[in-house]
Amino acid sequence: MSFNIKISERKIKMAFDRLIENIVKTQNPSVVGLDPKLDYVPEYIKEKKFKKYGKTLKGAAKAIWEFNKTIIDEIHDICPAIKPQAAYYEMYGYEGVKTLYKTIQYAKEKGMFVMTDGKRNDIGATMEAYATAHLGLTDVGGELVEAFGADALTVNGYLGSDGINPLLDQCRKYDKGIFVLVKTSNKSSGELQDLMIGNKTVYATMGSMCELWGKNVMGKYGYSGVGAVVGATYPEQLAEMRKALPHTFFLVPGYGAQGGGAEGVSKAFDDHGLGAIVNSSRGVMCAYKKEDNCDEHDFAKAARREVIRMKEDIISYLPKITLE
Repeated sequence: MSFNIKISERKIKMAFDRLIENIVKTQNPSVVGLDPKLDYVPEYIKEKKFKKYGKTLKGAAKAIWEFNKTIIDEIHDICPAIKPQAAYYEMYGYEGVKTLYKTIQYAKEKGMFVMTDGKRNDIGATMEAYATAHLGLTDVGGELVEAFGADALTVNGYLGSDGINPLLDQCRKYDKGIFVLVKTSNKSSGELQDLMIGNKTVYATMGSMCELWGKNVMGKYGYSGVGAVVGATYPEQLAEMRKALPHTFFLVPGYGAQGGGAEGVSKAFDDHGLGAIVNSSRGVMCAYKKEDNCDEHDFAKAARREVIRMKEDIISYLPKITLE
């Protein structure tokens, strides 16, 4: 499976072009995963919201919103993107989903790129509905309304093109992107992803599909609107995929809490220090819990310090991040 991408086929300012420009501006190839369990939220915030709204789904969602907003306020100038995981909001029902929406919109207002981690997967009209909800505009009696408004969405590609094409339609219409699961960071990923299909692994085959799906949504910096999720916990596979997928931007989970290190994740990047963005969730959200003598009221400042530490750790193994 191979093809050649000509410069003339590239579209102007695809979603990942904006992400790349944010990375260059901040000199930071990391994304903060906002996956907030109530346990991560400082006690003083929870007490305040529970006093007003009770120990209810609304009280929980209000506490999480204040937590998220305060972190975004503290990091938006030094971090290019956030990645809220939808499940952590859905567990609080419709109040939690409202907080997901507010988090996406607020981060975008602050100039951050937002990727919703939803790992959506279906075909036909159902996939069109997922794609419209997260990336497109919903038709309400002839009026087009943005439901969530993320810049990118994580997806599962194992239903093939029937599940990906509806997403690509939204990517082309509205300048959005997707990240397809390729080689994930979890320990059991190899049970399926390392199996052989002919002379290629399942993950390598899926990676090739990402290159194929992306050829008609190319951005001006050489990366398509179809990215790949490749875990930090498998640095050899990261290096393999970076070489094999020159037009595919990587989302790299597994740094820090899951055991991935900066030297390993450096294999995800190209010669310009681009081509990938590395996620940290608990490491940033719970930084105040790990710092000695950090008052919980300073949780966002601790998050900022962790973002800076992570950035410096990663870029110490990279060439200068540049578009040149």
